[in-house]
Amino acid sequence: MTTANNYPKSFSHIGITVPDIKKAVQFYSDVMGWYVIMEPSKVTKEKETAIGQMCIDVFGEEWEYFEIAHLSTSDGIGVELFSFPNGIKEVVPFNPFQTGLFHFCIQDPNIEALVEKIVANGGKQRMPIRSYYPNDKPYQMCYVEDPFGIVFEVYTHSYELTYSSGAYAK
Repeated sequence: MTTANNYPKSFSHIGITVPDIKKAVQFYSDVMGWYVIMEPSKVTKEKETAIGQMCIDVFGEEWEYFEIAHLSTSDGIGVELFSFPNGIKEVVPFNPFQTGLFHFCIQDPNIEALVEKIVANGGKQRMPIRSYYPNDKPYQMCYVEDPFGIVFEVYTHSYELTYSSGAYAK
């Protein structure tokens, strides 16, 4: 229940670790059309700046540097890309049953063209494009992967419109 002290928070950004920062920026800007708001840059472990200390707080002491880039979707959601030189370069096997982040979702009304573009640029289509409510709504969805094996979903319509009926098709 929403009250004055408990209101819906907005989504600011998501952080994604990738094996190659330059290739990831190229994929997400070329294929998704996301704006590059900060080109890839190097962050080194040091305690003299706020960003350096914050990164030590988050990542601990077992790192020397990483690369980071910031992108933005058309609706202002940030996408923070990280690449660690000594990090694991292969994505962990897909396991939606394990606790943790399962996927993120982007929206494009031309789902067929976007899925084709993802595949043409090194990604994968994990399933056929499907409709949640084929008898009631023309809304479609599809799970895909980027070229690095990161799973995400594509919707043709907003989250609110997709689920506003309140029940799955029988």
